[in-house]
Parts: sequence; C-alpha cells; structure tokens
Amino acid sequence: MSASSVVEELRRAGVQRGSLLALAIFSEVGVGFASPGFTASVATSASDPAALVQAIEDELRPRWVEWSGDTASALVRAGVRVATAWDLVAVHRLLFGGWRADPARVWAQVHELPLQTIPTAGPRNLFSLPSNDEADPEGPRQPDGHLRAEWTAGGWHTTPEHLARWAQLALEVAQRQQAQLAQMANPERAAATARAESTAELLCAELAVDGLPMDRAIAESIIGSIIGERPRTEAEAVSQRGQRDGEVLGHAPPGGQFDLRSPGQVKSLLRFVGIEVPDTRAWRLEALRDRHPLVEALLVWRKAERVSTTYGYGWLDENLGASGRLRGTWSGSDGAAGRMTASAGLHNMPADMRPAVVAEPGHVFVRADLGQIEPRVLAAISGDPQLARATQEPDLYAPVAAQLGVDRATAKVAVLGAMYGQTTGHGAQVLPRLRSSYPVAMAYLDAGDRSGQASQDLRTYGGRLIRMGTSNPNEVGEREARSQEAARGRYGRNALVQGAAAELFKVWAAIVRARGSALDARIVLCLHDELLVHASADHAEAAAQLVDDALQEAAHRWAPDGSVRFVADTSVIPRWSDAKD
Repeated sequence: MSASSVVEELRRAGVQRGSLLALAIFSEVGVGFASPGFTASVATSASDPAALVQAIEDELRPRWVEWSGDTASALVRAGVRVATAWDLVAVHRLLFGGWRADPARVWAQVHELPLQTIPTAGPRNLFSLPSNDEADPEGPRQPDGHLRAEWTAGGWHTTPEHLARWAQLALEVAQRQQAQLAQMANPERAAATARAESTAELLCAELAVDGLPMDRAIAESIIGSIIGERPRTEAEAVSQRGQRDGEVLGHAPPGGQFDLRSPGQVKSLLRFVGIEVPDTRAWRLEALRDRHPLVEALLVWRKAERVSTTYGYGWLDENLGASGRLRGTWSGSDGAAGRMTASAGLHNMPADMRPAVVAEPGHVFVRADLGQIEPRVLAAISGDPQLARATQEPDLYAPVAAQLGVDRATAKVAVLGAMYGQTTGHGAQVLPRLRSSYPVAMAYLDAGDRSGQASQDLRTYGGRLIRMGTSNPNEVGEREARSQEAARGRYGRNALVQGAAAELFKVWAAIVRARGSALDARIVLCLHDELLVHASADHAEAAAQLVDDALQEAAHRWAPDGSVRFVADTSVIPRWSDAKD
C-alpha cells in the first residue's frame, strides 16, 4: 500500500489535525495504525515505515498514540519528528503515580485488573497453554483480560497484522485514560497536563539523539587540570590516585592509615587532628576549612575524586561521540513529583565542566532560567492573592520581606523553609508572620503536610498522583514511625510545589520546541528550571525573544487567570559557563 493511499484511507476515516492515531512500528516488519474512525486497523509492510509516518505527519498532523517514548526514539533515529503525541506511559504515570509502566501494567491498571495476576514471560507448559474454547487463543488478550506475556515480550511486532492489533490496544488504552482524566476534579487541566507530558517524551527522544554540544579538547583540558593527564595504563591510574591521597594524608600526624573513600575512616582522620564531626558532608566540611589544612586538602581531594570516578576521561569516552555531542538517556518524569531526568551526568555535571559546553560554529546558546519559580508556583496553585501580588515584582522576596518586616535574606529562607517543612532556624522564627500574611498559601502547604503524614496520596495542580508510603510502628518502632511520618509530611508539602513547577516547565519546553524549528533553534538541555537552546547566531535575538514569549504563553495556558507573574533570566551566550547564576 503506497503512502498516498494510506493517507487517503486515514483521511476518509476522519483522521485530521490533533485527532488520535495509534501507531505501532517496527522497522523490519512494517507499521500498524488504529483510529476511532476505523472499523478495523490498517497494517502495512512498507519498506520504509518511518517514511510512511512522515508522510502522514506532513499531511494530517494527528496526535500519535504511542505505547512509550521508545516509539518516538525509533522515529527520531530514523529522521522523523512528530509534532504531538499521546504517550501511554507518560499518562499512566500521571494517573497512577510511580515509575513502573510497562505495557502489561499500563493495560492492567487502566482496565482495573489485579496487578498480582499479570502474566510473566516464560516457556509454555501444560497449565499455560490456551484452552480450545478461547475465542482468540493466539490473540493479545487472555480470558482474564490481561495481555499475554508472549505479546508484551515482543510478539506484538512479529507481523504487520500484529502491529495493527497492538495499535488497536494502544488506542483502547488512550481512550480509557482520557475517560479517567475526565473524572478528575479539573478535567481540562488534567488533559492538558497529559498532552504536555506526552510532548515532553517526544522532546526526551530528541534530546537523547541530538545531544549537548561539547568541545572535547576543552573538556580534556579541564579534567587534566583537576586530576592530571590521561593515564596510559592501570598502573598509572593507581599511581595518580595514590598521589591525590597523599596530598591529604600528608597533613595527618604519622602513624595512622586511612581510606579516604570510607566516610567512617575520614571521620577518624579528622578526629586524629582534633576535629569532631557527626558526618562528612561537604557543607559541614566547608564550614571547617579554616580549622586545619587537612580539611582544605580533603575538599580539594573530593572534587578531584568526583571528576576522576564520574566525570573523567572514561565519562567522555563513553558519552561524548565523534560528532561532539554529549548524549544520555532522558525521561519526562522521575516517577515521583514528575521532574525530567537524564543520565550521562547531564543533570549533575560539575560547574567546572561547563566551559566545555560550547555552541557549534555559527550558533549560540539561549539560556533561560526560571526566576524564583517555587514561590511563584505556590502563589498560582494555592490561589493566595497576597502572594500573587508579590509575584508582580521582578524580585518577589522584596515585597515579602517588607510585608514580614524582615530583611530579604530572612524572607527568602522563611518562604523556602515553609515549602520544605523547616520548623527550626532563623527563617522558621517568622513562620507566624508568614501564616498571618499569606494564610491561603500556608494552608495549602499544611494540607499537603497533613495528607502526607496520614499516608494519603496527593495529586498535583496538574493531576499527577504522588504516592505516599506508610510506616508500621510494630516494625520500625514508635519513634522511627513518627520520624517517618514527619518526613512524609515534609515531602508532601514540597512535592505539591515541585510537581506543579515541573508541569509548568514542561509546558514551557513544549512551546519552545514547537516554535523553535522555524528559527533553527532546538532545546539541547533541560536542567530543573533551566532551558538551554542551541540556535543559529543569525536568529539569536529572535530565539531569545521566542523563549521569553513562550514562558508567558505557557503561564497563560497553565494558570489562565493571569494573577501570577513568571519571569526568566534569559541570555545569549557562546558557552554554558558564560551564564550568570
């Protein structure tokens, strides 16, 4: 079947811009489609399935229903980038929380089937053979409603007909997910979140393929300045480690032997020079660096050790390709509050390495960082009019400080502490004034805290389920149970804010992704509340304006009453390290 005939058949079935079209694709087999307008799905063994998808995308622009981001990844690797999607895994995590979202679980939960009876793949035996009275003994569904393990383990892509049936199943799940979203407290917002989460998975597929521009020579120079030249043999690597250890141990009195990679032995080493600490966390040692030269040497050693073991030459060799792009695996949700995640050090790269992140010739970076995003999000999701009024200022903490009668630094600590459940310290001293000045916001946080302590699951502003654990005093003891309860409360109040902030961020990123192609501008990094866009130098200012305009559009879509102002620090830079934090 030719591409044009498939497009016409889809058009006759009512497929148009934005309508659901389920897709199952496997390059060696073909492609299957299903849409609400079909009486049966379409299967084709096209020699180039990705090209067929591209033809449909160009002509019809449907919302592609995908089982997971793996489909988007396969398309991007084949040179196809679709505009919109309905990602079943992304929406499943929104509806049901957590991380696990394989097809069998997605199918089971949306059909309200017991998870403990999900079949597992394995050799068939006398008890697992299909019975003769089954209507479809080789089909994808078991008599109990679950998907067959043979299908979820790969049987879905053995023939074009199987691909078509797999697409039908995907469409059924999508329709059930939409029905469940429609039952939420704010169905329109929940559906919008599902669409944004699905687009985030498309972006993740593109980020994984595109990678982050990086100059290998600069990166190796930075690594060399911290840990020395690249070792040629394992013996040289061992010698370098020994030299680094010696820079620290040389400050200790003779007679002791200590392993710097053991926190317990580091505590003993510090005790050896008269410094007693409950732990060896970096922030604690920073405060003690003037007490003894050993502490300063230990901090330097830690930096070098981190680079050597995590961000050294091996890291570059594994993740930085010949094209000069650093690549990792991306996900649109961390399985908790919903923040984007990345591997290969993309989310944890030391600041020392940022000078190596350099735009390619003829290009620049547009870097935009959301300003004071957490309190601004709190103002929007809680509906606190007083806090919303404070967001109209570029520096939100200035009017808050004036309202509380404290200095700006104290106001900032107090607001952040309230969102994280801090009950001690300087900021906590003004907690009563916070409650008096911003009662609606504080009540919102307190409600999340109480639900968390009671092990009641929460839903974010956009509808994401946040699972809360439980504690059994008979297993952990009364005191530990109370500690866990308090920790759940702190997590609950903060996850509501962090989750909503992640939802706003992904709406923003989705708009930048959609608008940027016209300016040769692509997102190459999403880091918490920061976007890094790689853009043509000829369109640098236009791309920067696009990023700012996209934030205002995202804010209007996400919080349409317009009472809260969102701001970003946007700059055009040649390398990542040129951005001012």
